[in-house]
Amino acid sequence: ALRSAAGPAGPAADRKAGAAAAKTETAGATKPKKQFREVVNLREQEQLARQATGRATARRPVSVDPRAFQNPRRKRRDAAASKAPAAAAPRQSKRVVSVDGVISVAELAKQLGAKGAEVQGKLMGYGTMVSINQTIDSETAGKVAESYGFEIQDTGFKEEEALVSVQVESAEADLVPRPPVITVMGHVDHGKTSLLDALRKTDVVAGEAGGITQHIGAYQVTVDGAKLTFIDTPGHAAFTEMRSRGAQLTDIVILVVAASEGVMPQTQEAIAHAKAAGVPILVAINKCDLPGADPQRTRQSLLEHDLVPEEFGGDVITTEISALKRTGLEKLLELLALQSEVLELKADAKKPATGVVLEAQLDKGRGPVATILVKEGTLNRGDAIVVGTSYGRIRAMQDENGKRVDVAPPSTPVQVIGLSSVPDAGEVFHVAESERAAKDVAEHREDQLRGQSAGAPKARRSLEDLFAQAAEGGIKELNVVLKTDVQGTLEAVRDALLKLGNDEVKVDVILAAVGAISENDVNLAETTGSIVVGFNVRPDPAARKAAESSGVDMRMYRVIYELTDEVKLAMAGLLPPRLEEKFLGRAEVRETFTVPKIGTIGGCYITEGKMTRNAKCRLVRDGVLIYEGQIGSLRRFKDDVREVQTGFECGIGIDGYNDVKVGDVIEAHVIEERAATLE
Repeated sequence: ALRSAAGPAGPAADRKAGAAAAKTETAGATKPKKQFREVVNLREQEQLARQATGRATARRPVSVDPRAFQNPRRKRRDAAASKAPAAAAPRQSKRVVSVDGVISVAELAKQLGAKGAEVQGKLMGYGTMVSINQTIDSETAGKVAESYGFEIQDTGFKEEEALVSVQVESAEADLVPRPPVITVMGHVDHGKTSLLDALRKTDVVAGEAGGITQHIGAYQVTVDGAKLTFIDTPGHAAFTEMRSRGAQLTDIVILVVAASEGVMPQTQEAIAHAKAAGVPILVAINKCDLPGADPQRTRQSLLEHDLVPEEFGGDVITTEISALKRTGLEKLLELLALQSEVLELKADAKKPATGVVLEAQLDKGRGPVATILVKEGTLNRGDAIVVGTSYGRIRAMQDENGKRVDVAPPSTPVQVIGLSSVPDAGEVFHVAESERAAKDVAEHREDQLRGQSAGAPKARRSLEDLFAQAAEGGIKELNVVLKTDVQGTLEAVRDALLKLGNDEVKVDVILAAVGAISENDVNLAETTGSIVVGFNVRPDPAARKAAESSGVDMRMYRVIYELTDEVKLAMAGLLPPRLEEKFLGRAEVRETFTVPKIGTIGGCYITEGKMTRNAKCRLVRDGVLIYEGQIGSLRRFKDDVREVQTGFECGIGIDGYNDVKVGDVIEAHVIEERAATLE
């Protein structure tokens, strides 16, 4: 019946019925469309009702929330986003270069986004010659960064935050009088240690090898209730650096001069170190009991070194003593006490200690042992200290007699035990908050040294940068260490140099002596910031190596006018391009041969570098320049060769010169032209 009512039966009817059912299901699944139609119909009915009642035909919009038709998941996501706080606007980052104390040129270029060669060019403009892998300090890096629009941010470790002795500042009310630090200096065997023996009433000389002091000895003597700290420095020629440290640590220098010998070479060095340190000098004329002693002649010899005794109207105190017979010591102590009162020496004994290492050694039983001098504050047993790259907690302290002490006030020398390693002499020590803080400071210093090992070359005071530094107000005098071949030339060159001073720069001859340039001369120049000037003399190999490592400028001349003209031009800032000498090698003449039509040939052994044919050469005899010319022939056995290396023998003939003798030294070099830049 149903089939007859719906229509004709058959497959077609079934297909129609199935399509209708599917259409019904699809319509039921589309809910949003159905809801939308209902809303539209509701709006039309409302409009018809308004027209029927005669009301205004103005349409009132129906508020339809579009979120009603959104997917439920999107609903929840939008709701969570609306509750979340608004993201802050990104801050504009500063153009900053991070520097940890020092920075390599390559790292600086990377942070600046520039090429390494470009940064090197900038540094050359500032007078710094470095390779791409060398390091520069933060100040120099700041100049380069500023030119690129960057600023420097030092992210390095702050040592001041860990060192207690640096953080604490002394108040004027906390300053109390302290004992003077007195350094005894002079020539070897002039009686320095014997004088200390007489003051201490001990016998230190007997314990020294050969009767001379091999190290810096520090002693404290009590005279009439007042303490005096004495430092005994070696007088031998090999101990220039120790004499330098002694002069830099002291308040008063006692210059011991033997009345029987007068002013000697090491006495001159001691005078130079004392003047460089700017401390008063008291001259003790020793050995006045010996026959032939002439104290008056000794006073006159002091005039040659700008020391004018009070007897001649000057300000240098002199007194005559005999350390062996202990005469004149009371007057010497009175003069020292008077000089201390004039200096008004004071220090803060309440703050943590700081001072300097006099000497250090590795003891088999006690480990690293350092002799230190407390400059300010009080050092206590148990304090954590850091000195250079060494650190540790003080386990024990001893005085010069081996007696155990727990407290070391200002101007007191003590031996300390407990450091991690042997520190370098001359290093400054500080008290840290704890042993851990001291270790952090030491490790940071090690990292800095490691970064500087391949780093920038040492700053050097050369003739080229003299005028520039004077113009900037940095240097007002040129210190010179002068060595010549003979005494007459020495006086002439010295007087010529002293006359070259002007309103901006003053020339000061620190040391003037006769003989070849030695390593001691270079050490003295490094200590006093001098240049070394040689006139008709040459440096020995040790002096040349010391000058290269320390950056001391050495200049050799044969004509006095070349010397004076170059210094004048340096003062005016008008130095022309200079011809720089590049050292090649050094050979010793061990035998001589006479060859017909050629002349004298020196049978030589190459001790350093190499010898090349046609190179320029100098013939040096006993440290004095004899001849300057060119290598004419160079042979190995019967063969002509171009060069001979270190450790081989060869025959060397000098063009136009035949007076070659056994023991002479032949130095080979080449000349290169270099612009006179401000180094």
